Amino acid sequence: MSRVSVLIVDDAAFIRDLVKKGLRVHFPGIRVEEAANGRKAQQFLSRNSVDLILCDWEMPEMSGLDLLNWCRSEEGLKKTPFIMVTSRGDKSNVVQAVQAGVSDYIGKPFTSEQLLSKVKKALQSTGRLDDLHSQAAPSFTSTLANDSVSTLTAGRAAASSAPAASTIAVEPAVEAPPMAAAPADPAPRPKPAPRAAEPAKPANNRSRGQLRLSGGTLPCLIKALSLKDASLLINRAGLVPQVLESAVLDLQHGEDNDVARLNGYVHAIAAAEPKPTSEWLQLIVRFVDSDPQKLEYLSRQIARGTAQRHFVPGG
Repeated sequence: MSRVSVLIVDDAAFIRDLVKKGLRVHFPGIRVEEAANGRKAQQFLSRNSVDLILCDWEMPEMSGLDLLNWCRSEEGLKKTPFIMVTSRGDKSNVVQAVQAGVSDYIGKPFTSEQLLSKVKKALQSTGRLDDLHSQAAPSFTSTLANDSVSTLTAGRAAASSAPAASTIAVEPAVEAPPMAAAPADPAPRPKPAPRAAEPAKPANNRSRGQLRLSGGTLPCLIKALSLKDASLLINRAGLVPQVLESAVLDLQHGEDNDVARLNGYVHAIAAAEPKPTSEWLQLIVRFVDSDPQKLEYLSRQIARGTAQRHFVPGG
């Protein structure tokens, strides 16, 4: 019996690495292949057969939808399970994928349990799940968390017996929960700044965005934007994300009000004010996309500054 094989197609190496390592640990006998875009995946599939395809939608050269259409036109790939893994969550996009013959759909950001469930369901439908080794293995959740650290530290975390999170080179406030970011000695405190300068009362012309997490959606204010990351403000009263958690930042752009979906992860969290009662938290979201169109969009917004109109939560 040949080994069960899965092809991961995503232009973000960070995401490919997380999914790849997680699958290998949970399914010790699985063979995992990867491709950086639809064109490279097409070339691979022209020469090789796989039991499952996990594919992103928005990629350079050839999109996930184009790859899906091509797969369904090829005799040997018509019945191969194809799971679209994407930040496109609009109903019209889901319908479009279903009409093209997608087997299943999972939106970014997703939990490890959601992804694992989809993979099991797809392999079960073709009778290949039973062919995988069933040895006990670490949970998929802990695998993704550890691999996130390994990816960010280029494998250096594995060389230490200390907790992996302690090796991440991020802001000191990240090493403790957000509430621990305040100084240890609360007294004496400096005189409060004028009300207009407080982060809790941001100016109305700040750029606004929407941060999507596996546990829900957060409105946010964009303090700064670069090709590598975004500095955001969120209200502490809402959902508080975790460091290394996957995230998607939605920004509106263009005359047609298209939404740019920037895939990334939460790199750092800190209190926006030097006090334990800070109403606002500051997040650094690092981007993992390498799509030229998204990078071009970011470049334009950086050149304009961050006061232009962005995606309005609930709008």
